[in-house]
Amino acid sequence: MQPYSQFERAFSQKGYSLIAGVDEAGRGPLAGPVVAAAVIFKTSNIPSGIQDSKKLKASERERLFEILMKDESVLKGIGICNEKLVDELNIRQASFEAMKIALKNLGCLPEFVLVDGFEIPDLPWPQKGIPKGDRLSYSIAAASILAKVTRDDLMVQYEEQYPGYGFKQHKGYGTKLHLEMLKQKGPCAAHRMSYEPVYQLRFFE
Repeated sequence: MQPYSQFERAFSQKGYSLIAGVDEAGRGPLAGPVVAAAVIFKTSNIPSGIQDSKKLKASERERLFEILMKDESVLKGIGICNEKLVDELNIRQASFEAMKIALKNLGCLPEFVLVDGFEIPDLPWPQKGIPKGDRLSYSIAAASILAKVTRDDLMVQYEEQYPGYGFKQHKGYGTKLHLEMLKQKGPCAAHRMSYEPVYQLRFFE
């Protein structure tokens, strides 16, 4: 089911026209960056099929990603905090930082921000945090697609840079394959050293 638009409509009726949806991908993985995306739809023409990226097959996410990226009426911004920043800041703060970067990269200043989950601290624009926002707001849902596909592509690149861990398959999540490779090879530079079990395994490299 495509997300509703009541949040966009409600704040549009309050006089806001540039309403950005923002979401992130990559809070849980043991390796790789956390990636955020921000999206503003300048028209009411929302591509069919936009919904929470977790509910879409990879092929459908990639198809919608291409549509959104090519549509000049859709403003997009991407923000990335790598695994070192995740370790330095913690994942919550790194996620907020990636979201701020994504919003700044939109190409224009938003007038209002819809955030998946919790509000972003110290944001210079009015905002609303929406639990399960990627299911309830098409702007947030679109941002979730851009963030997820961008991060997946980065993890495929990590597979080439750090071969043997299976990053292309599991994208850094703690799957059985990933845990087995971690035990065999030890952590690499792509891993989040503050995460268990990486934290313990790094002492046995």
